[in-house]
Amino acid sequence: MTEARLVAQALAGAQPAFEQIVRRYQRPVINFIARVTGDRAGAEDLAQDTFVKAFRALPTFDTTRRFSSWLLRIAHNTAVDALRRSHGHTVPIGPDGERDGVRAEPAASAAPDPVEQHDLGRALDAALRRVRPQYRAAIVLRYHESLSYEEIAAVMQVPPATARTYVHRARKELAGLLAEAGWEPTG
Repeated sequence: MTEARLVAQALAGAQPAFEQIVRRYQRPVINFIARVTGDRAGAEDLAQDTFVKAFRALPTFDTTRRFSSWLLRIAHNTAVDALRRSHGHTVPIGPDGERDGVRAEPAASAAPDPVEQHDLGRALDAALRRVRPQYRAAIVLRYHESLSYEEIAAVMQVPPATARTYVHRARKELAGLLAEAGWEPTG
C-alpha cells in the first residue's frame, strides 16, 4: 500500500493503517534518532514518543507533502529536545568509514586494512560527536537517510540554503577533525 493511501486511511481513523505506518517507519526513525542522540536504547523510547506525537498531530499533516519527511521532522525535534535535556550528549555514526560523505584513509597508507578501518570508524565516531547537533542531524539526513536538501530543510525547519550550508559545514568540520586525528580526506 502506498504511503499516501496509508496516511489517508489513518487520517480517516483507521488504526490498522497507522499501525502499518509505524511498522514501515519504525526502523528508520529509531536509526535516525540513535545517530543524532548516540543512545540506541533511548532512541527506541524516543521513537515511541515520535509516533505518539505523530498520531496526535496527524490531522495537521499536509497531504501534499511526503509523510516520511514530516515524520522525520517530528523525530528530529524529539531528538533535539532529548539532547537539550541531556546537555548535548552526542552520537556515534557506524564504523564503516564512509558515512556522512567523508571517505578517509590513513595519511600514510593507500588503503586501510581491517584494523585501520575499525580505527577510522572510531575516529569518525569521535569526530561526529564534536560536530554541532544541527550539522550532525543534517549530515545524517543527507548521507544516511538519503534526503534531498529540500527534504532536510523541511525536517529541520530551515531554508534549503541553510540545509546545504549545514551539510557543507559538517563535512568540513568532519574532515578537519579527522585530519587532526591523523586521517586525511580523499576525493
